Amino acid sequence: MTAADPLSTTFAALADPTRRAILARLAKGDATVGELAQPFAMTLPGVSKHLRVLRDAGLVVQGRDAQWRPCRLETDRLREVDAWVAQYRAIWESRFDRMEAYLREIEPEESA
Repeated sequence: MTAADPLSTTFAALADPTRRAILARLAKGDATVGELAQPFAMTLPGVSKHLRVLRDAGLVVQGRDAQWRPCRLETDRLREVDAWVAQYRAIWESRFDRMEAYLREIEPEESA
């Protein structure tokens, strides 16, 4: 993964279920590393490593508030992913519509 390909970096970060769970939690609001670590059976350094991957992918921003380091979801990269997926969503929806029409065409008519 290179910095020149942010979409690949984003997808790689999203590939891990723990990181997706962290993002789901952050979608509800900002949280500290300790708060993010609570539902997982891992150490704070382990959660911090996941956060680093998410930060590097541009999905999370970590601030400073005295000794606290609150984390916040950054949605710009998710919008980029959504735009990329939208291209393919239109193709699949069109294919499903054609398949539905074909299935209706070959479906035997019910006798009345």
